Amino acid sequence: MIIANKKRKENIAEYLLYMWQVEDSIRANHLNIEEIKKNIIDKFDLDDKQKKEMTEWYENLIEMMRIEQKLESGHLQINKNVISELSDIHQHLLGSEKEHFYTAAFYKTLPYIVELRSKAGENAVGELETCFLALYGVLMLRLKNKDVSPETLAAVKDIGTFLAILSDKYRQYKEGTLEIEGL
Repeated sequence: MIIANKKRKENIAEYLLYMWQVEDSIRANHLNIEEIKKNIIDKFDLDDKQKKEMTEWYENLIEMMRIEQKLESGHLQINKNVISELSDIHQHLLGSEKEHFYTAAFYKTLPYIVELRSKAGENAVGELETCFLALYGVLMLRLKNKDVSPETLAAVKDIGTFLAILSDKYRQYKEGTLEIEGL
């Protein structure tokens, strides 16, 4: 909760990846709040009020996962909404005559996106979600101490740069310093 709130304000891409990791952590702890307290919450140096707030946050996420039937896989609607909002901003930025740098960053990553989507076959998702899946996949491989090919690392570097630019545009839009017509 503390990390999520900070990331949401500072970098929406990091926030989304963090929230995907939280979903997986909840699953790894069997959607059991006592396990989550022991394995996650108690690791933070928090006062009783903060621990209570964090516990309630996890309990709410567990409830959402149950209601949305995301017990074994998938992402919560609140996280899907972030991708949807980012996609709207992405489409407007691509259509803007002022956003040459953004457009160039996107087109630099497009071959990777196309390749990843072709490998996904019937499970292909939108452009942005494909980018996030690539970053999250590499994050999970690294956490498991698995090797990542140089080609994948190069792709992820470009994808990460693109998402960082999009995150910055998102932050500017939310702060009111970037006007996007139609949004």
